[in-house]
Amino acid sequence: MIFYNQVYQFTGKEEKNRIRVIAIDDPIVYFVELHGNTSMPKKAVISDIETEVQSELLIPIPDPFAKSYSDKDLTEKQIQKRDEDWQVVSEGWDKYKKSLLIRKERDAIFEQIAKQHRIAKIKVKRIFTRFWQRGLNRNALLPDYIYSGGKGKERQLALAKVGRPRKYSSTKQGINITDNVKKQFDYVVKKYYRNKQQLSLTETYEYLLREFYSDKYYEGNKPKYKIWEESKIPTFHQFYYWFKKLEDPKLDFQLRHNQKEFELKYRPILSNSALETDGPGTRFQIDATIADIYLVSSFDRNLIIGRPVVYGVIDVYSRLLTGIYVGLEGPSWIGAMMTLDNMVMDKVEFCKKFGISIDESQWPAHHLPEIIIADRGEFEGYSVENLINNLNIKIENTSPYRGDLKGIIERQFRTINGKIKRKAPGAIQKEYRERGDKDYRLDASLNLEEFTKIIIHLVLHHNQNIIDKYPLEKEMISVGLTATPINLWNWGIENKKGSLQVIHNQNILRLNLLPKGKARITRAGIKFRGLSYGAERALNEQWYFKMRNHSIEIVFDPRDMSKIYIPHTDGRGFDTCYLLDTSSQYKGNTLEEIEYYHELIQEARHQEANKQKENTLNMDGAIESIIQKAKKEKKQTIVSNVSKAEKVKNISANRQAEKIMNREEEKFTLTEKPIIDTCQVVEFTKKNSETVEIPKKSTSRLMDKLRKKRDEEFGKDQ
Repeated sequence: MIFYNQVYQFTGKEEKNRIRVIAIDDPIVYFVELHGNTSMPKKAVISDIETEVQSELLIPIPDPFAKSYSDKDLTEKQIQKRDEDWQVVSEGWDKYKKSLLIRKERDAIFEQIAKQHRIAKIKVKRIFTRFWQRGLNRNALLPDYIYSGGKGKERQLALAKVGRPRKYSSTKQGINITDNVKKQFDYVVKKYYRNKQQLSLTETYEYLLREFYSDKYYEGNKPKYKIWEESKIPTFHQFYYWFKKLEDPKLDFQLRHNQKEFELKYRPILSNSALETDGPGTRFQIDATIADIYLVSSFDRNLIIGRPVVYGVIDVYSRLLTGIYVGLEGPSWIGAMMTLDNMVMDKVEFCKKFGISIDESQWPAHHLPEIIIADRGEFEGYSVENLINNLNIKIENTSPYRGDLKGIIERQFRTINGKIKRKAPGAIQKEYRERGDKDYRLDASLNLEEFTKIIIHLVLHHNQNIIDKYPLEKEMISVGLTATPINLWNWGIENKKGSLQVIHNQNILRLNLLPKGKARITRAGIKFRGLSYGAERALNEQWYFKMRNHSIEIVFDPRDMSKIYIPHTDGRGFDTCYLLDTSSQYKGNTLEEIEYYHELIQEARHQEANKQKENTLNMDGAIESIIQKAKKEKKQTIVSNVSKAEKVKNISANRQAEKIMNREEEKFTLTEKPIIDTCQVVEFTKKNSETVEIPKKSTSRLMDKLRKKRDEEFGKDQ
């Protein structure tokens, strides 16, 4: 089976012998070679290509140009050049697609496009070649600045005029657009262009000259303006260039028109008809619903955990359910992300995880579509931009309160909920319970895994169930086709164009789905959301020394913050960062749990703040009391006839004496004190000499007191 946008390589040949399928019009397939500056489409019979694939002369390979780019990582010049080329390609490809695929008609179309956009025909050829070779998406047109020295930055201005000389000016000289001039541009745009008067850019430029580059004078009572000479004023071309470079089209439209007209002309809905499809994969609809059933915990069936969220993706053409997610996330981007990930997953392996054995013919969907129709909530923000630019998926967001624009998936959810209500315990039987009615929540018996198995069986049943009132085509009727989703899917792949794409590396898709954030490199590791991470690459390249306090973009899964990922600049890989020991207590926790723990820590600190202050005050009071008592006792024992020199003369001797006294107080006595009975006293003629010897030469007053105390103790012993 040949897929749209699939890359193939001839075996036994050089790497440059690769081709990409750019269109399928049964029985013809159109492809381009992935080498050469002007590679034009060629055609072949599908059966011949399939024969070469089966004989392994031609093998499918991962897309060498599949990358994950974010507009935040691109320069303004890259985005501007890409969008300019995209305007050429999108208009021409949508309007003249069939003619561009035919060799005899192609040159005339190229000439027409070149004349329309006022560019050379060879440039048009190169733009389309790049579009065909690099993946048929917007980011395929990005310039290869990564391989050149230019960074796309603005030039540093000096005294000399930058840019080409003026062609028709007598002086050939103009002015540089400095920061001050840019401020003037911004001022007149805000004041004259962005308002309900809807002045043109030419009129706005004239106001610029009047405000900043002219002299005002009067003829009678009428004010007149004398514009400065050409070499001292910016040209309209310079004004237009910086206006386009810094413009905000959405803001401009909103300020120059009313909100109603903006919603009518600029809201993100490309089509109001969900049935305009060319085959499987043209349009997928995605939606979520809260199932009408209560579930119990997988750890204890006595614990009710509430109602699960069911996400589904359905192919508009065939009504085949191409992806599902059953969980407790959402409706949110996390739930939508899991559904899109399941959409490209091998369903045989997916069902196997839940103990359900199927073959591929029962659920053959593992592809990306051309268009996804979704609600505004989940698909506003996050990584939708990456899906559009890197994977060439168009997102059609429905307007508020317009569930009918996703009627197919909405109807399927009603069918699933109806079957659950009739069969499963814990299902909602009434919208509102009356007094005395049984609480159906108490009947809940299924856990999340068991409910997921039920949903899988319902999906498998739906994919083989006959669709009532499906508008069968004449060709379908002539071959006796039964209108089941799987039959329609298979027939559409064989007989229709469709736009199915295969993802060989699921990590590329996940890089485009996961939310992004900013991490900071510090000596203590890579810091993100209060956690510390480490990476092998950071150690090898000495980030902690060379890039300290630098910010880097990371990708993370908020359901498990044990790891974060640093995408490579080429969009084809990533580096994994693991939690360091200082944050290991949060291993396996979700982002919500970690934020909750941090709030608990801050709350506990706040509650203990007053107590800590009280302890500090009490400690200071106790210390001051001890000091005051010591000062008072010193005043009472001051000897007036002792000089200052004498006080500091015997510090060493005083210390030695204090040490001896402390030793007597601090020495350990491990035996209990014996009980002394009445006994006869026997006198010895020899006195006990085991006493502490104290130097007699010392003149320390403390030593004198110590000798006196020794003599008193010795007299008692006698």
